[in-house]
Amino acid sequence: MPTANVAAPDLALFSRIPPEMDENTPATAYRRLLQEDNQTLQTAFRKGVDVQNLVRGRAEMVDAILIRLWQRDDMRMPDGLCLVAVGGYGRGELFPHSDVDLLFLHQGTLSDSEGAALERYIALLWDIGIEVGQSVRTPEECASQAAGDVTIMTNLIEARALAGNTRLYEQMRDAVAPANVWPVAEFYSAKMAEQQGRHNKHQDSAYRLEPDVKDGPGGLRDFQTIAWVAMRHFGTATLHELVDHKFITEGEYEELVSGRAYLWKVRYALHSLTSRREERLLFDHQIQVAELFGYRDRDHNLAVEQFMQEHYRRIKHLLALNDMLLQLFDEAILHADDGQAAEPLDEDFQVRHGYIEVQDPWLFDDDPIAMLRLFHVMQRNAHITGIRAETLRLLRRHRDMLNDHLREDVRARSLFMSMLREPRGLTRALRRMNRYGLLGRYLPAFGRVIGMMQYDLFHTLTVDEHILFVLRNARRLALEQFDHEHPAASQIMQELDKPELLYIAALFHDISKGQGGDHSTLGSEEARAFCEAHGLPSADTALVCWLVQHHLLMSLTAQKQDVSDPAVVHDFAELVHDQKRLDYLYLLTVCDIRATNPKLWNSFRDSLLRELYLATQRALARGLESPIEEQELVRETQDAARALIRNDSGLPDDEIDKVWRRLDDDHFLRHAPEEIAWQTAAIAGHAGQSGPLVLVRSLAVRGTTVFVHTPDVDYLFGLTTAVLAQLGLTILDARIGCTSDQWTVDSYVLVEENGSALTDPQRQAEIASRLCAAISDPAVSKVEIRRRVPRQLAHFNTPTHIAFSQDAARGRTLVEISAADRPGLLSSIGRVFEEHSILVAGAKIGTIGERAEDVFFVTGADGNAITDKPALEQLRKALEQGIELNT
Repeated sequence: MPTANVAAPDLALFSRIPPEMDENTPATAYRRLLQEDNQTLQTAFRKGVDVQNLVRGRAEMVDAILIRLWQRDDMRMPDGLCLVAVGGYGRGELFPHSDVDLLFLHQGTLSDSEGAALERYIALLWDIGIEVGQSVRTPEECASQAAGDVTIMTNLIEARALAGNTRLYEQMRDAVAPANVWPVAEFYSAKMAEQQGRHNKHQDSAYRLEPDVKDGPGGLRDFQTIAWVAMRHFGTATLHELVDHKFITEGEYEELVSGRAYLWKVRYALHSLTSRREERLLFDHQIQVAELFGYRDRDHNLAVEQFMQEHYRRIKHLLALNDMLLQLFDEAILHADDGQAAEPLDEDFQVRHGYIEVQDPWLFDDDPIAMLRLFHVMQRNAHITGIRAETLRLLRRHRDMLNDHLREDVRARSLFMSMLREPRGLTRALRRMNRYGLLGRYLPAFGRVIGMMQYDLFHTLTVDEHILFVLRNARRLALEQFDHEHPAASQIMQELDKPELLYIAALFHDISKGQGGDHSTLGSEEARAFCEAHGLPSADTALVCWLVQHHLLMSLTAQKQDVSDPAVVHDFAELVHDQKRLDYLYLLTVCDIRATNPKLWNSFRDSLLRELYLATQRALARGLESPIEEQELVRETQDAARALIRNDSGLPDDEIDKVWRRLDDDHFLRHAPEEIAWQTAAIAGHAGQSGPLVLVRSLAVRGTTVFVHTPDVDYLFGLTTAVLAQLGLTILDARIGCTSDQWTVDSYVLVEENGSALTDPQRQAEIASRLCAAISDPAVSKVEIRRRVPRQLAHFNTPTHIAFSQDAARGRTLVEISAADRPGLLSSIGRVFEEHSILVAGAKIGTIGERAEDVFFVTGADGNAITDKPALEQLRKALEQGIELNT
């Protein structure tokens, strides 16, 4: 292990410390000096000075101050102490708001005079404005505590002596040498486990909306892990010494240093902009950092999106480099000289210690297509853990050979299609190809969306990661061990003749985002070119292109239209045209929604898509020329509900009919038999009572539903939605109805604010109690929403858009509202409807990240559609004003 001497004071820095600072109390003068130095560094940063100089410059200034204070006569620091820099400060790196981590070494028991001197010294540092993290130990205590904690061991690896008794420092270095604690192999294994745990905390993805530049995958900690392992294994003091050891090439060293410089720049910007130790690229800061770095908005591409794409691409590059270097350490530390023979896989590849490698280092020079075949071989050999470091190095060196010439080679195209048709390992193969920079070279359209983000809260992954997650979801549907996740979709998937067509549609459905124009149309054109180039039959090509063109059709129909309306189902069925398209579109829609945003997928959305799928399947089987009549659907629902009631509650038929005579046909069209059954029993049991009936129940068909049965009162929709908002709930669906004797039959499908299911009985009882109390009190006409706007929502400027359309067949007006999502938004909308005597018959409630997209089915006070244009314009203005007040 290398040793470090007491830091030699930088004379240039010391010359900036005025002599009078050595007189009397120095805190004020040193604080001012530190502030001036920080301001100088901040100005230099904004002028583009290399951040590496700034990070090290601040550490040098703090070095100079700490040493000068230690040497002051009035501090009287005892000879038996040593001042040591550890952690990031030990590396000689300090960001604007990083802690200054110090170790005070002493010998034996700390004397009273030594303790008093340390208290004076540390207090003075805090007075100056240096935030100190300190520990006081003997060399033996350092070794003892390091032995039980790899983090302490890591901090000590980077220690630098600054002032005082250097003999103690040398003793500490000897005490924590690999021969005494943390042998190299154990240290390496511990750091690998630590890194994996850190990655797991970030869902093992560097491509989340708000990445952590320090601890996230591909962040500074990953870079530092390489340096720590190198220091422990080789005893290196600098990363460049790995080149001298012929462990990495000069080019790889330059890549590492360049990557670190980029991350330092982002981290420095975050510290500077927030005036605190901020390590996350939150939405709050992304626009500011993009502007600071000189990005400007372009057509179809915001400055912040350009910056974040560059960020994600750099992180991806660093992750791949990190993989290779750590694999090199794995081979050098854990498997050095073990003599294990390689196991041949075929004439080109072999496996050693579970990692695949080429047999001939010239393979990719002679046959670049072998780069693709490597991943196919890995697919067919599930026991392979990864790719050996030298082979990774060869892939990185030769990947540019995946050019137009190779892409046009029929052997490459045949091989890629074989990968798509392989019954196992496809997701891992494509993920690895993307991680190591090959997938975007084989599919240039995919390469354009690597790292691309959309500045919203709806899409939680970059476009390339989202595409691969969609494909991963499709693959899971094909595997029986995952049948429990989505049984219905799994059954359909496992009966497909050509599942690879779904995989191709998944690859291309979003591949043209950010190109300008309709990404579905452009993606369909890209898909057609791929299919034709790869020899797919014309019928298969047509299906893939149709899926890409219409990949949003089913989700938009289910989320924005009333799928209980036979006319809606018939129109959708006409667009789908046949059962084969329906099966593929349903599967693609399920996989797409589940990969877009974790909060989007829930039992309600599942049931909504399933309901549309089954209704369309029936319409197609019946024949589009013979659409299903409403009365037929009403009778079927009633028959199924009556059977359930008889089995569950034993309610007599005459009691059932008594309740049903008060309900109109729409109620039976818009509710499943299970819902009708429990509502009917509840209404019958409430007969003769004047107060409200509020029930909360979890149903398999829709999720947790609140049912409100009460004499109709003014502003009930607004009041109900306000109470639910105040309780921190999200409304997914609202169906508003009224009996013939003016009692409400309203139902709301709910989830918690974070998207989780509402299954706790106590929580359900709280909801029922709060709603019942508000509805029962005639003095309550409005509930104030006292919930904060979530931090992320505050950084988006979402315009309000209101559109009207007519459902002439059912005598309703559709009001589509797109606006910034806020707690209480539905309540504000409901109050406007009440003030204008608008009756709400139903609502489709959608939250698309930071944007609410809601559809209301309304009528005038007379129960008819609102067709008067001046009245609609007046309603539009009132809604815009009400929503504006809510924001």
